[in-house]
Amino acid sequence: MIGRVSDGLPLAASMADEKDAYAGELETYERQAKKILRSLARSSADAHQQATPYDVNPAITSASTAKQTFVSVESGEFFCFHYVIDANVCFLTLTEKAYPRRLAYDYLDELRKEFLSVYGAQVPAASRPYEFIRFDSFIQKTKKLYSDSRTQRNLDKLNSELKDVHSIMTKNINEVLGRGERLDAVAEKSTRLTMESKRYASQAAKANRMRILRTYGPLAVVAFVLLFMIWWFYLR
Repeated sequence: MIGRVSDGLPLAASMADEKDAYAGELETYERQAKKILRSLARSSADAHQQATPYDVNPAITSASTAKQTFVSVESGEFFCFHYVIDANVCFLTLTEKAYPRRLAYDYLDELRKEFLSVYGAQVPAASRPYEFIRFDSFIQKTKKLYSDSRTQRNLDKLNSELKDVHSIMTKNINEVLGRGERLDAVAEKSTRLTMESKRYASQAAKANRMRILRTYGPLAVVAFVLLFMIWWFYLR
């Protein structure tokens, strides 16, 4: 899944193959992926601070691209989300825990480079979910190249240096989604308090009008009767 970090808008996604190990639980993992995006939208800075870095050489540099931060989010006993953020866009994928993380990051990096090259300038103006769904063809093609970690191509990647990486972090799905749920609870309480405050203000204004009516209403009636009598007997 690819999404805009600033508001969590999904920009592109790939349908899981029926042969995928997690195809039967696709809905569950799609919901988790969207929750991760929403959590990043609320606080993308905090999403990279509380984690355990893996051993990556910080001296590695790249002449062509800036260093990236890759994050792994463990989801249950068997699966793991991996994502990288660049140019306000989150590139997220799901793999089995046994799948080499190095290949998952290389896969995301290929998606990142291609997507930003083709659609990067259009991301800020995107207004509807999955506006760049046609990118799915590239996702599927690249996915096939990485599906088998034992191919010579992928073995070579595993043996090569991990370039363009600033750091690698690991989190638990409950840590990521828990923060979002806590923020949701705070937002819900804030909304409820705002509504109750408006209702209280409305009731207070109504009570104030009734108090003024009870206080000055009889005097107004008496004054009106007196004025009417004066007009009727003397001024008519």
